[in-house]
Amino acid sequence: MSTVLTTDWQHLANLALADECLSRDQARAVLQAPDTELLNQLAAAYRVRYHYWGNRVRLHYLLNAQSGLCSEDCHYCSQSKISTAEIEKYPLLSQEKILAAAERAAQLKAGTFCMVISGRSPSEKVFEQVLAAIRAVKERYPLKICACLGLLTAEQTARLAAAGVDRVNHNLNTSENFHAAICTTHTFRDRDQTLANIQAAGITTCAGGILGMGESDDDVIDLALSLRQRQVTSVPVNFLIPIPGTPLGEQHNLNPRHCLRILVLFRLLLPRQEIRIAGGREVHLRSLQPLGLYAANSIFIGDYLTTPGQAPHQDWQMIADAGFVLEDPDGRAIAP
Repeated sequence: MSTVLTTDWQHLANLALADECLSRDQARAVLQAPDTELLNQLAAAYRVRYHYWGNRVRLHYLLNAQSGLCSEDCHYCSQSKISTAEIEKYPLLSQEKILAAAERAAQLKAGTFCMVISGRSPSEKVFEQVLAAIRAVKERYPLKICACLGLLTAEQTARLAAAGVDRVNHNLNTSENFHAAICTTHTFRDRDQTLANIQAAGITTCAGGILGMGESDDDVIDLALSLRQRQVTSVPVNFLIPIPGTPLGEQHNLNPRHCLRILVLFRLLLPRQEIRIAGGREVHLRSLQPLGLYAANSIFIGDYLTTPGQAPHQDWQMIADAGFVLEDPDGRAIAP
């Protein structure tokens, strides 16, 4: 049985390598392609990925440094004020515990230590403690630090820069059009303003989204285009883990092949960016996880905020088996 190819995926790779943006129709074609085209799509994405990142993979380690107790109503989140999910709730961890987590990150060959706190914005007391923890980690470990602290003012981002933070994460999560369907306590523009404040302070930006929340293909495309326009440095692509007790606890919209097509699209629209397969990798890609590395060049190692991850030795083995090599944030290969 013959198959008629309706899209030249290598042509889309050529556009990406020339820094030309795909048209909306071309982007839709990526997301709506039949499964028979998936390996051809991954080959095109890998050509772009290899041009900018070679066969290297970066590891990030995530610490949930303050859990629950959040005033926001993000429908996907087990830590939100409307969630009834049974999770551990605690205030900001002590500096001793944060340093212990940083040591664990270094042991797991992570190049970046991601410190996350729940809540809309940090109080002044918590913010000062976070700044002190950042300085302490930087003094002791050769790790890049990415802080995820909620909505931030220009004054706060300037203080983070002075403390030596390497990167700040603040996800856009979805398209501007769909944002009100997943959160009503802050807006897409609130999030985008935080990214602007981060960039104005001279800090590199980490921003991505969550896929599988009921958004349309055009919403997925709009999210990627917003990240392209904002010129973010690092892009975590999360796949929704439906958590019982949250409004999206019954959403089951993803399969491994569609997740791979999303990663292909993000690579073609964001060719130079570090693209990280983030939350939901193990749940949704399952046995196809290694194929995700042909589009993405980064993963989290260890657990996520309130859900477990794959065992670290399995991640190392997966990377090696697929022929990839670990690298640190400065591009140097890490011995296995």
